[in-house]
Amino acid sequence: TLMAPAAKKLAAELDKVALHDAAFPVVSNYTGGLQQTAAEIKENLVAQADHPVRWIACVATMRDFGADTYIECGPGKTLAGFNKRIDKTLTSLNVEDEASLQKTLDTLNK
Repeated sequence: TLMAPAAKKLAAELDKVALHDAAFPVVSNYTGGLQQTAAEIKENLVAQADHPVRWIACVATMRDFGADTYIECGPGKTLAGFNKRIDKTLTSLNVEDEASLQKTLDTLNK
């Protein structure tokens, strides 16, 4: 794929970093499932660089794990919009500036 060179570069950079097993499960965009070991996390980070994101599977995994509130960090509300299409019962918030941070905090404190 076009992103294969980027995946190789990411793998080389990750080789320079000491990764440890996660203290809590991480959802992989590559598999859509939970992972916890450093080896799995590294492998899936590299793989996701040149493979499609499995967002529906990610949301299903997080929902099955008990998550009902999702906070998107960064500009826009793309993932929040996807979440509404996947499951209208989920709470999807976003933080992209001070105002949206305050709105998210207010919502979480209710």
